[in-house]
Amino acid sequence: MRYGALITLLALSGLVILALVREQTGTQGFLVGLGLAVLPVPLLVAAFRWLDRVEPGPWRNLLFCFAWGACAAALIAIVANSFATRWIATATADPAGADTLGATVIAPVVEESAKAAAVLLVFLFRRRDFTGIVDGVVIAGVTATGFAFTENILYLGNAFGTDQLTGDSGIASVTAATFFVRVVMSPFAHPLFTVLTGIGFGIAALSTGRHRLRRALLPLAGLLLAMGVHALWNGSAAFGEYGFFAVYGAFMVPSFGLLTWLVIWTRQRELGTVRAELPVYVMAGWLTPTEPYALGSMRARRIARRHAHRHAGKEAARAVAQYEAYATSLAFLRRRGRLGGAGADFAVRERELLGALWHRRDVARPALDYAARATAPPVPVAVRPWTPPYGAYGGVHPATAPAATPTPYPAPAAYSPYTPYHPYSPYSPPSAYRP
Repeated sequence: MRYGALITLLALSGLVILALVREQTGTQGFLVGLGLAVLPVPLLVAAFRWLDRVEPGPWRNLLFCFAWGACAAALIAIVANSFATRWIATATADPAGADTLGATVIAPVVEESAKAAAVLLVFLFRRRDFTGIVDGVVIAGVTATGFAFTENILYLGNAFGTDQLTGDSGIASVTAATFFVRVVMSPFAHPLFTVLTGIGFGIAALSTGRHRLRRALLPLAGLLLAMGVHALWNGSAAFGEYGFFAVYGAFMVPSFGLLTWLVIWTRQRELGTVRAELPVYVMAGWLTPTEPYALGSMRARRIARRHAHRHAGKEAARAVAQYEAYATSLAFLRRRGRLGGAGADFAVRERELLGALWHRRDVARPALDYAARATAPPVPVAVRPWTPPYGAYGGVHPATAPAATPTPYPAPAAYSPYTPYHPYSPYSPPSAYRP
């Protein structure tokens, strides 16, 4: 019933927002806006999916987030913004001031709250899939991508209608200018705002149960920061003729670069968590000794999937990808358990993940072993063990060397635990070898 109610809500919201946008833009404007607004969507979704490669979440979560942003959040924003702006204009008898106040104050609060609702729902009801900062970034970013998609349809459709009335076309048209500003220059604007909320929820997901106040305040702090950045962006037009470009160059681009670095750094930390937590299951016999190294490297993971696809087909590659995802989830679960934040279902979830790994081990282990050997760093060899210590001819050039018996190898000394060994030496005991 919960799923049915949610799908019905999103479907009704989609129909209503479709009717509202079509009413404002007209049929031709709606089609033009739809065709132009859809262009950045695959690139943004692919970028967020790439960030989520360490522990990819289920597609149903992303579909829900995109649908919520494009339908429910957009509907809430259109209705609430229009009502608030009209009320302010009536109360103050200043329509221009009401529009400015609505764009810089009302719209950021309403829109960011509507988009944050999707992040909150996933955080509450899909807690198993929400484990850290990267998950918060991905969920918030996809939600904002859906919202920007619907908003771009409205703006581009209205711009096309303006061009139809004035007869402008080509590069100098309002449609071209709107497309350049919203789709070319700033397709990441709405995702950047809402990602701040997602980071707050992601840090809260990493907090243990003892920090309840932190878990409550961090998402709220991220939401307030998102509202502030959104208000600054909307108010850039009031800073003068070049206010938009000043805010874009001095604030938006550096913020985008900083957040990108933060997410990539967090992803590297997640890979470090995989390498640090999985050796426990190696000692227990669930994993092979090479798997923590292979699972903690994105390059090794990619090589493993390609190896399985090349030798066993697409289904084998999918099984390897699932094995990698389950192993990553197991490492994160182990980390939360070690820090005291796993919850009461730790043992049940651990058995589920170990069972999923065990069913795919026959396909995944050979591929991961191959990937570990393909990406292993070379072992430095300081001395060649097959070369006699004084040279085959006692240091004399072969042309002038006397016909004598070459110097034999020295007799092997007895092994001592304090004697340095060489990894390839035949005189070292088996315990001295390293994998």
